[in-house]
Amino acid sequence: MNKRALLKKITAKLVEELEVYLRAAQFSRAEATHEQNKAESKYDTRGLEASYLARGQSRQAAELEAAIIEFGKLTVRKFADDEAINLGALVELDQNGERSHYFLGPRAGGTSVIHEKTEVLVITPHSPLGEQLVGKKSGQAMQLRFGKETRPAKILVVE
Repeated sequence: MNKRALLKKITAKLVEELEVYLRAAQFSRAEATHEQNKAESKYDTRGLEASYLARGQSRQAAELEAAIIEFGKLTVRKFADDEAINLGALVELDQNGERSHYFLGPRAGGTSVIHEKTEVLVITPHSPLGEQLVGKKSGQAMQLRFGKETRPAKILVVE
């Protein structure tokens, strides 16, 4: 799989999400400060709620901006066959015959893109799955823990 193209797709998706959050935060800020949303009584919280929403959207936008910067700094490299999974690795797992692809990124865990007709999910080294994969190698069988449940898995490819 072309990891350079994959990184471009991930970054493009993050930029797209950032634009949505920035527009939403701008709209919420305008809503919070609009004259019609001034409190008419101590129980009228429309303006306050809109300001909380704008603040949350702005935080999410800042998180996305940081993720875009970190993905831009990420070096694309091919992992050797005997090299342990670490940041920047593209991992293919087999869980009971079901194959899944994960990219170990610096941030933006949960971001999903379709690349070369394959869904790739971004995970971070601090996510539950990321913690279990870091340090493992291609061909290694393992028991993945998901809460109280464990599932057998095999690492097929580390790129």
